[in-house]
Amino acid sequence: MGCRVVHFEIQAEQPERATKFYQAVFGWEIKKWPGPADYWLCNTGATTQPGINGGLLVRRGPAPSEGQSVNAFVCTVSVPNLDSYWTKALGHGATAAVPKMPIPGVGWLAYIKDTEGNILGMMQPDSNAK
Repeated sequence: MGCRVVHFEIQAEQPERATKFYQAVFGWEIKKWPGPADYWLCNTGATTQPGINGGLLVRRGPAPSEGQSVNAFVCTVSVPNLDSYWTKALGHGATAAVPKMPIPGVGWLAYIKDTEGNILGMMQPDSNAK
């Protein structure tokens, strides 16, 4: 077996805006780290569920350009209903990146850009997707 991903980080021009987005759309618990750095810890769910937790920090360079190809890791969040989370994300400041598409035998997948311009996938598991 190989090594597993155990933590993610979200780069944000405005961490407070990004925090509000991820709390409102996915219900994540995000708290400022008590250490000396401007860093926020993201708890994405119960430890009994599959998934990882991560962090949020100030982006130190330019934001991704509009139309730029993906040049980093892209995380995908499992959601119970892709259509409702798509609508919820757009209502909280996300923009559409790639519309809903089937991944046959796996589920439904779509990509958004969060309030900071980061690409994020959302997947609804559905073994009947075609």
